Amino acid sequence: MAVKTVRRSSLVGLIPSATARPVAVSDRVCQTVALLGRRGYALGAERLAELCIGGPVSTREVRWTVAADGDLVIANDLVVDRAELARVDLIRSRAIGHRAGAGAYIEVTARFVRALVAFAPFIRGVSIAGSLASGGFRASDDVDLNLIVDDGHRHLAYVAVNVLGLAHALAHRGKPVDDLTRRPIAPRLMTANLILERSQCLPLERQDEDMAFELLMAEPVFGLDAIKELIHANPGLLEHFPQLANKPAPLLIEPPARSLPSALFPTFLDGAARVVGESAWRYMQWTRRHHPDALARVRYVRSTMRPYTLFDRS
Repeated sequence: MAVKTVRRSSLVGLIPSATARPVAVSDRVCQTVALLGRRGYALGAERLAELCIGGPVSTREVRWTVAADGDLVIANDLVVDRAELARVDLIRSRAIGHRAGAGAYIEVTARFVRALVAFAPFIRGVSIAGSLASGGFRASDDVDLNLIVDDGHRHLAYVAVNVLGLAHALAHRGKPVDDLTRRPIAPRLMTANLILERSQCLPLERQDEDMAFELLMAEPVFGLDAIKELIHANPGLLEHFPQLANKPAPLLIEPPARSLPSALFPTFLDGAARVVGESAWRYMQWTRRHHPDALARVRYVRSTMRPYTLFDRS
């Protein structure tokens, strides 16, 4: 079943591209490679040129930078730091797996998001994030979602994603899993990666290159207006990646014809949702207690999302 899209839309016209920073192209390329390396993947020269910090450059400039910089190398068509050469085969295999299987999971995600926003009308924007957006998805991964929600509904959104996600995953019990996606009843398939209340977006506390890149790589699925509003309110993001102003949004779904009334979700319920959500989250971490690599990955991902992570204790 093909994903039904509203139109091939984009964020074009939001804000004029930020004035290019007076930084050498070679430094920008190296900085982009380092940013990608922190996230565990790499890109070919052409794609790296498109996503370069500070704005697109030519593929030729990327190749010149690699030739002139002793720390960079092209291996298996990927631009990487020499220190990361041991990981090239894994990164490449993920890219090949993504091309083979990502399409089906995008369709599954579109159906899930349609059900989610019908159930939870306080969710204003949804984007696909993580490996399914970055090009390194494999069948054992989960699907990461970034959400923008009404104020006072962050924990309600988290519970909604997980309750519906569990019901949704029951239909996919044969899905491959790893230490991160294994669950007692059904595999972890849909998960909330980043949940922002609208007021947190206007403006964001963080407008650094990592946050800008997170938003650049995310693929909008629902609520383009809310995502446009976020970009409008945070021009600092465009200083890092002016590409955000022109980002296409080809995966948009039609809003649901019907949804539950907003009155069913008053803000005072968010406190109860926090208790439920945090208990469930800590239980899941307990089930991974014998899998230190999985716990380390969770800690790393959460560190990249602060101060927006849920369930952090003072």
